[in-house]
Amino acid sequence: MNNEDVVVVLPGIMGSTLGVRGKDGSPAADNLFWAPSGGAVWNLLTRRNSILDHGLPEGIGDAHPEDGVEPVGLMPDVHAIPGIWTPLKGYDVLVDHLRSLGYHEAAGSRPANLVLAPYDWRLSNRYNGQHLATIVEPALDRWRAQGGQYDDARLVFVCHSMGGLVARWYIERCGGHEVTRKLITLGTPWRGATNAIEQLVNGVRKGIGPLSINLTDFARSLPSLHQLMPEFACITDGSEFLKTTETTVPELRTEMVKDAMAFHTDLQESERARADSRGIAHLIVGIRQPTNTTVRLADGRAAVSESFGSENDYGDGTVPLTGAIGHDERLDTNLAVRVPENHSALQCNRFVLDQIQELLTARPVRRRDLSTVSVRARVPDLVVEGEPLEVDVDTDVDADAGPLGAGSPSTLVVTVSTETGDVILREVVSLDGDGSARASLGDLPPGTHTVTVSGATPAAGVRTVTTSTMVWPTAST
Repeated sequence: MNNEDVVVVLPGIMGSTLGVRGKDGSPAADNLFWAPSGGAVWNLLTRRNSILDHGLPEGIGDAHPEDGVEPVGLMPDVHAIPGIWTPLKGYDVLVDHLRSLGYHEAAGSRPANLVLAPYDWRLSNRYNGQHLATIVEPALDRWRAQGGQYDDARLVFVCHSMGGLVARWYIERCGGHEVTRKLITLGTPWRGATNAIEQLVNGVRKGIGPLSINLTDFARSLPSLHQLMPEFACITDGSEFLKTTETTVPELRTEMVKDAMAFHTDLQESERARADSRGIAHLIVGIRQPTNTTVRLADGRAAVSESFGSENDYGDGTVPLTGAIGHDERLDTNLAVRVPENHSALQCNRFVLDQIQELLTARPVRRRDLSTVSVRARVPDLVVEGEPLEVDVDTDVDADAGPLGAGSPSTLVVTVSTETGDVILREVVSLDGDGSARASLGDLPPGTHTVTVSGATPAAGVRTVTTSTMVWPTAST
């Protein structure tokens, strides 16, 4: 096993726990305000010292607000702020897998070859990229100080979602390329995600029962969320597609829209100027899930669509394929490994973990067989307690006479489980003649839950997909 390099794990937006230094001098770790356990997200939105008390001041740019907030660790379970980004599963599975490969954090006098790098995801990705140097370079120096085979150790980044943007800024704009061997991104929006426009323009999704917490001002204060908006032309006016800077995006400050575009274009220019930029990049992207790709702006609102005209490239349910593939690359680029999975679960997907292991070890791993039937699942991010959770699924086969003939599945299994893995509901749904089905799941308890769509048996040949949802308690609204 080759453990001579230092592996750095960067989570996505909302994927780092946050705390605030106490007035009594207590550390941020003793005063956490963003660290849901057991998925009790609503407590963090409604209690005193809520995450919503920590919006950023206007004009913050790439600075830190000096508000005492510090990142503490990686999120262990499902985390989400409803209406701002997709609910995401935590990072324990990924970290445990890296540990099983022989990577370890610092302990006593033993230096680390595994660095978990939480960051304040509210802030600009430029700020976090610059700050990353103060974490990873001292760790690399300590590892190299062992001498011998470690003299030439370098950094290998394993990044989920927005974490890949932070790492890219460090590598290309802060000199990190001099000490970086590989950049592995999982569902990173290299060119942005259309959902960010919809969430920023429309604010908190309306019409979800009695939900009354207003998240809009908090969301619009975050430079990071603006920097997740697409760099590619995705806004349609009926005749052509425009970039965010080629039209007026309602509700958003023009300077923040321009700055977000400049973040992407500056990164692209640096990567184009460095020949080995693509040589170190390994993209793992989710595919075949219903994904918003384009947007129409009208009457101060953003209406999203899953297609470019008549074409649907899909994506991972959050990041469209166009946004997940790096600039200047065709959608069939050989730089990307494609996995039929949702954005929220890429870092837990067994095939993805195999890919990471292979990239770290530079030796082939015996992979699990990929099944032959792909599934797409539409699962709402949020429902209110007492309302049914509507799960729509469809497949790439015709249930009556699909390309697999008699071997085509006629049923799928929808499973809902808690973050501890306890199954609370399991429903078998029959596929219609077009290979689709709907499950209407009622009586779900409040909390954050994992929704899995799979075949009735492993022999059914169905590629399992996983996503997360939140059931909001009526007692808290």
